[in-house]
Amino acid sequence: MTGRTTGVPAIRLDRASPVPLWSQLSRQIEQAVLAGDLAPGDRLDNEVSLARELGLSRPTVRQAIQVLVDQGLLVRRRGVGTQVVHGQVRRSLELTSLHDDLTRSGRRPGTRVLGLRQVPADPDVAAELRLEPGAPVWALERLRHVDGEPLAVMRNHVPAGVADLSTFDLEAEGLYASLRRAGVTPAVAHQRIGARRATAAEATLLGESRGAPLLTMRRTLLDNAGRPVELGSHGYRPGRYAFEATIVQR
Repeated sequence: MTGRTTGVPAIRLDRASPVPLWSQLSRQIEQAVLAGDLAPGDRLDNEVSLARELGLSRPTVRQAIQVLVDQGLLVRRRGVGTQVVHGQVRRSLELTSLHDDLTRSGRRPGTRVLGLRQVPADPDVAAELRLEPGAPVWALERLRHVDGEPLAVMRNHVPAGVADLSTFDLEAEGLYASLRRAGVTPAVAHQRIGARRATAAEATLLGESRGAPLLTMRRTLLDNAGRPVELGSHGYRPGRYAFEATIVQR
């Protein structure tokens, strides 16, 4: 990864604020990355230069940078310095597929299908999809990339009678697009967001260490007739991904 060497744009620190200076600096660099003012590959000035430029101590600058390294927005490379990596994907809570959301936001999604087969529904899957245990369902597992970097391991179950997933190119389009082409109209989703540790297999696929934290999403999709048509269970790299929601007082 190569790029220009730059300072940090338009940093304004409020020294009278109760918010620590390292936190103010970290947040403003994060905003610059997410806004594109700092692009993937850009190299930040070294900590000594940044500290001098901003009138801060070197430990304060180092702490601010470390927070962003831990989040996956910056990376320290020996002989190169601190560089911006791909910004975090922020996804609003809407009835859309990740593939479609990434495409709309100008990102470059990629998908590798790890497995697709029909299996008998276990009791948990059957209960979510309102099927009898043992009913045939499609079991789909995919690795989703964004801008060339692994983002999520995605597991989905679809009742066999809803669509023949083997007829669709699930690496070229999102699952919801395939369901729509099969005549399914997504209408309502019940979604739960949580966290857990990555398994060894997931960690390998995502380029994380074993036991690293994953942001999780479990979604049951209903069509316009109220029929469950898909159960998704996904694990995302938290340094690359976040859900966003607007809360309104009623």
